[in-house]
Amino acid sequence: MALTYDCADDARRKRGISVATRSVRAGRLVVLPTDTVYGIGADAFSAPAISKLLAAKGRGPDMPVPVLVGSAEAWTGVAVANEPAEALAAVFWPGGLSLLCHEQPSLNWNLGDTGGTVVVRMPQHDVALELLAETGPMGVSSANRSGQPPAQTAQDAREQLGNSVAVYLDAGPTKADVPSTIVDVTGDVPRVIRAGAISLDQLRDVVPEIIAPDDITAAPDGVTDAADGDATAAADGNPADPVGEVPGETPEQAAVRRAAEEAARE
Repeated sequence: MALTYDCADDARRKRGISVATRSVRAGRLVVLPTDTVYGIGADAFSAPAISKLLAAKGRGPDMPVPVLVGSAEAWTGVAVANEPAEALAAVFWPGGLSLLCHEQPSLNWNLGDTGGTVVVRMPQHDVALELLAETGPMGVSSANRSGQPPAQTAQDAREQLGNSVAVYLDAGPTKADVPSTIVDVTGDVPRVIRAGAISLDQLRDVVPEIIAPDDITAAPDGVTDAADGDATAAADGNPADPVGEVPGETPEQAAVRRAAEEAARE
């Protein structure tokens, strides 16, 4: 039987974080609030737990799971950092910026068909950060069944996911009305592959050379300007703009595109 903890009450919040932490360490699933929508999360380093997450959503490994981290230091343990990425993370985290990076080659994990990439974000939500401080990096996807509307409340998530989740952390309705901005930092020059909470002008104040979607006539790795991939709704609450297969792309390029599509729902 799934447990729900009202995080508006300090004592219940403390107990909920404790129980959720133990659940994650035991390979079970939890639902947590973020600054966009509610997410369903699991230990990023547990392949069986990630498999449970995908099964709960009704999805296969072709849509890899993004990773949330609880500190600016933690993300370099899971992703390969470069100077632009470090500068962007230092300025905009926690907050509405997702970074599409090469994963650390030494990691023994399985987030899905990533092609050696990972989408990383540090959310701006106290409950999420408290949990991540205890668990370490978590694989987190939007807390909804595939093709269904994103969960804006813990109850929304519970109605879709039920007892496939061990713990629901209820922090009330989510407040964000815009998605995170996604920046691909896997190439020589960073580029925006989905506009969102952080504007292009803000990004260029930190990394002047960053490429905007409108600057790209044919993205070399096949990631289109619109990275929202769910056929029904993006997990940030925005209408989805599905991205299809791109002719001529390699498996690695397809994996980068799919990672960006999945992150677009976070």
